[in-house]
Amino acid sequence: MKFYMFHLMPWPHLPEDFDDREKYPSAWVTLSNQFYDPERGHTLYNRYLDELEYAERLGFDGVCVNEHHQNAYGTMPAPNIIAATLVRRTNRIKIALVGNGLPLRDHPQRIAEEVAMLDVISGGRIISGFVRGIGDEYYSMGLNPTHSLERFREAHDLIIRMWTETGPFNFEGKHYRLRYANLWPRPLQKPHPEIWVPGFGSVETVDWCAHPDRKYAYMATFVPEDVLEKFFKFYKEKARGYGYEASPYKLGHLVPIYVAESDQQAVDEAASHVLWLYHKGLRHAPNFLVPPGYMSVPSMMRMLEFGDAYEWSKMDFDELNRRGYCIVGSAETVRRRLSQYAREMDFGLVLALLHIGDMPHHRTIKNMELFASEVMPPLRREFAYMQ
Repeated sequence: MKFYMFHLMPWPHLPEDFDDREKYPSAWVTLSNQFYDPERGHTLYNRYLDELEYAERLGFDGVCVNEHHQNAYGTMPAPNIIAATLVRRTNRIKIALVGNGLPLRDHPQRIAEEVAMLDVISGGRIISGFVRGIGDEYYSMGLNPTHSLERFREAHDLIIRMWTETGPFNFEGKHYRLRYANLWPRPLQKPHPEIWVPGFGSVETVDWCAHPDRKYAYMATFVPEDVLEKFFKFYKEKARGYGYEASPYKLGHLVPIYVAESDQQAVDEAASHVLWLYHKGLRHAPNFLVPPGYMSVPSMMRMLEFGDAYEWSKMDFDELNRRGYCIVGSAETVRRRLSQYAREMDFGLVLALLHIGDMPHHRTIKNMELFASEVMPPLRREFAYMQ
């Protein structure tokens, strides 16, 4: 089992009346940037980077950064910049870009170049996550969501060719064209950096990840344990259909985790921050989250099948914790729950969101230290058989 510290770099300073959903229907796209203070942002960015760098000293396998635009949930519109600041301040850990939004960029060559640069500078420590970007992003960037999937796949194909083929070569796609595709620099890892794809269970995404031409790791994000089990089962079934057994390291679980000295103390310290994440940071206007044309009919039907799983605003902390939207408790409780999930679902990548919502720095550090000292070591021993 491998452990990565995930960070969203949220903006915790929301207006005092943000609970008024009519006044503030979303933390995305339309929340006015009048509520962002660059002076406080300077302090926050440097604090968040300190937390990510500390993960190396604590023994984590890696850290994760990601891309989102125009929101308070996560202030990382340029994850490659965040990764660049980490590359020179760390020596061992993997740095996972989870991930670059391929259809959101004017041209995928920039992503190919930047990730290759990071891989060379870091000595081959980059994991390259590829995402489409959630529906809100298409409003933020002024892009047609009906082109999302085909732009994603075309951009992916060009990036992989640029990382692996000797140039110059010609690429003529529907959305992207290059007369001279000839990447400088080329990535250090061969044939290319490992690729992860996070998602909410789209049938196309899971099937595409599991295809033997790719065998990409799939990361399930912010889902309860019953839905998580279905997503991972679907991936494994697809892999078997293609004639192979999926490694546990092709499946990852992104989940908020908080550890304290006892179950009750963990609840007392973490509950409000978990609720900030699910009730404020993840507050979307439904028409922005799933714009027309963004999802295929089969994927939309699958999402509707699990529709109540995404109604976070209706859930209190106890339900969120009980159903697995978060794992909050003593070290023993957190170990037991993660062990149970991993044994039942056979996944090997834990993406632990250890800074949650508006959590203060001292609690994040305490959480990281307890997780690293009391949870990771016994789980590493228990799941040492994973390959």
